[in-house]
Amino acid sequence: MTTVDRFRAAVDSRDLSALEGLFTPEIRLHSPVKFTPFEGREAVLGLFGVLLRTFEDFRYVGHLDGTAQAGRDGDQAPAAGLVFRAVVNGRQIHGIDLLHLDPEGRIAELTVMVRPQSAVHALGEAVLAGLVADGLVPAGDEHGGPAPASR
Repeated sequence: MTTVDRFRAAVDSRDLSALEGLFTPEIRLHSPVKFTPFEGREAVLGLFGVLLRTFEDFRYVGHLDGTAQAGRDGDQAPAAGLVFRAVVNGRQIHGIDLLHLDPEGRIAELTVMVRPQSAVHALGEAVLAGLVADGLVPAGDEHGGPAPASR
């Protein structure tokens, strides 16, 4: 089973402990609702805890393999795109999780792309509320958590 298969299985089963071993310690997650990435395994796992509670009817509907520029140096690296559908606060979301792998096959970078814009906004509000509720960002901290899509 590949890292991408294990990632998909962990998300499908909402298993945060299984995700932990798939991420590099310095993983970066680029979110559609926040300009700066979430950095480090602890921050990304905290975000995933919120996401797994926030998404309703989450399901992967496609899988693409290839390479993509990744990381700070922009080198080509193995990558996979997992196409998903979900609902957040009554809004249908279409998205892609783009996973960039390191030489050991761990997930070093994750870029999440979501459409339409109204769903991005709903997702940003729901995720920020979840991060605040979990104590991962202070209330009113627009820079530490996701910001509305209009930023």
